[in-house]
Amino acid sequence: MVNNQPVLKGVHHSARPTWKLRETVAFYRDKLGLPLVHAISARGWGPSNHPDFLHFFFDSGNHSTIAFFYYINTEQPDYTRPVADYRYEANHTAWRVDTREELLQWRDRLESQGIPLIFQIRHELIESIYFNDPNGYYLEITIQERPMNALDAEDATRTLEAAMALEDGLGAGSTAFTSIDQVWKAKAKGIDPDALDEPVLYVLDAPEFMPLVEAARQEPGVELEDLGNGYWKITAEAALVFERKRLGFVPALWNAALTGGFAGEVSEFDRYRLQISRGEK
Repeated sequence: MVNNQPVLKGVHHSARPTWKLRETVAFYRDKLGLPLVHAISARGWGPSNHPDFLHFFFDSGNHSTIAFFYYINTEQPDYTRPVADYRYEANHTAWRVDTREELLQWRDRLESQGIPLIFQIRHELIESIYFNDPNGYYLEITIQERPMNALDAEDATRTLEAAMALEDGLGAGSTAFTSIDQVWKAKAKGIDPDALDEPVLYVLDAPEFMPLVEAARQEPGVELEDLGNGYWKITAEAALVFERKRLGFVPALWNAALTGGFAGEVSEFDRYRLQISRGEK
């Protein structure tokens, strides 16, 4: 049987507008060292109010480019201006390097070019440095610590299916969707349908979450079970307690410590301590 499913071959380019032509070229070509590889110069086309423009591309490696539109003789609209808002900052470009040494080399280059580093942070699978271009766009350079595998894809499907069901309920007016805890609890029911409302933490069988399993293994009165479906089940009679520093979790990973799902109630979850207690009957 012939598989006619089309397959993408990676990112060709991402594109954004700029009203800072010289600064943008100097930043990407001269400071970051990305070759300027192509430019389109054209009269406005399509709508009658479309201005003449330049559309130019910088090589960002592995057959990908980052591109910009410069609209001639136009004013920058307010909605394109950078604002200190997490919704604006979510729109960003992330480039990959292969080793942590390369990541640190890029950090050194940014510093040598006078480009301020916003922060360097370790997530679940990646460690990244973040910075802004002259337009205020977020940029990221990252190293992936391990390959994504089939279990990651299955876990992602469980997470998104639980979240979409909650969103459907919100749209139908039957459910309020207000927190990630709702996703984690719904996900837990799919992983272990027969679970009781006792303190339970489900842990994805992935290296970054294994400190949770090891902590449970050493804790008296805590039961640990490999469910055989890609998750570990950690159970306690009264409460499950974890401390971030003992686990060695960086803050970003700590905030995702419940990602495998849980049963019971989160009675405490701050920067340093997580406690899952028995749910109310």
